[in-house]
Amino acid sequence: MQHSIAKLYEIARKKSRLIIGLMSGTSLDGLDIALCRVKGHGTDTEAELLRFVTVPYTDTFRNRIGEIFARESGSIEQLCLLHPYIAEVHAGMILQALKDWGVGPGEVDLVGSHGQTIYHAPQRYHGRAGFSDATLQLGDGDHLAVRTGIITLSDFRQKQVAAGGEGAPLAVYGDYLLFADAATSRLLLNIGGIANLTFLPAGAGFNEVFCTDTGPGNTLMDAYVKKYFDLPFDRDALISRRGRLHGKLLEALLDDPFFTGSESRTTGPELFNLNYLDRALEHCGGVVSHEDVLHTLARFTVEGIVKCIRERGVPEGVSGFVSGGGASNPLLMELLRASCSGMEFTDTSSLGLDPDAKEAVLFALLANETVAGTSELQGSPAHPWVSMGKISLPE
Repeated sequence: MQHSIAKLYEIARKKSRLIIGLMSGTSLDGLDIALCRVKGHGTDTEAELLRFVTVPYTDTFRNRIGEIFARESGSIEQLCLLHPYIAEVHAGMILQALKDWGVGPGEVDLVGSHGQTIYHAPQRYHGRAGFSDATLQLGDGDHLAVRTGIITLSDFRQKQVAAGGEGAPLAVYGDYLLFADAATSRLLLNIGGIANLTFLPAGAGFNEVFCTDTGPGNTLMDAYVKKYFDLPFDRDALISRRGRLHGKLLEALLDDPFFTGSESRTTGPELFNLNYLDRALEHCGGVVSHEDVLHTLARFTVEGIVKCIRERGVPEGVSGFVSGGGASNPLLMELLRASCSGMEFTDTSSLGLDPDAKEAVLFALLANETVAGTSELQGSPAHPWVSMGKISLPE
């Protein structure tokens, strides 16, 4: 038996596994690296976050991705070159993090890599006859495995699409495995570049869980601040706090089919970008100050979240747990609490998980399920319960 196959078999039989989860979101700010000890599988999963770091991207790396990121057309050569390039850069970040932590690559059982989303194309948006939902993440798993020497699982979203989903949000799987409770209903809210929420009714099976993207999280605010203030983001909401709500702009921003209906849906910066904002501004008649635009964009993010909460009939009194960069935005959190006065919102540290690490931990869990999971939980059309992640061997 090939050495790596034999090793994979041994890993699957372990009582616990040391797994690295990787996440790079649409904000393109850096790579989240979570070193986790994972025990069990399915509803018996226990995950302990041992170490975590976000390694910032260089401007060069970010700009190279930006040449084709979320664009309908671009260089095929650049697309081809980025697949191994992203993996090589990520592998170097992993090895440096392990060195800093005093952990040898040989001690790590698996890497679960999300990769870098380049384009997300649900059929509801592209509308092309004969083509289904599609999504593309770069960062080749084979390059990661060979460079780190660690068995790597990657390209998770493709299996979910193949089974009938839209490839997102995948947060529902980790949210259910870690936070579903027999007696308590919970709302998990991640505000990254795009915002998504998971509602876990008390005692519900996986097929009863609701998860959806709610609209933009930080993506529009970050892009606007980068363009007009040359800042990566509006730290502590210092700029947006100086602004006021522009009602007509908010109304124009919400005037999109994405915000109709109560079914699970996905989106990305392919829709919610500065062109989207410019079209909304055209309807306002007059100049809107930068501060007012940013304040209104914060309100736009919150309105998308609140609309989903109300449409789904999440009862008042349910506790909400927030993760992602938006959890650190004081204006977003103030607006959210004011709009949902019957709910209490804290970050996921109150559940024992660093809110910045949550998405990376998710991919450690998905890797664990593919290698060691045997449970066959009943999924739903939007969120089928399937094994996800292609396996790349280092030999």
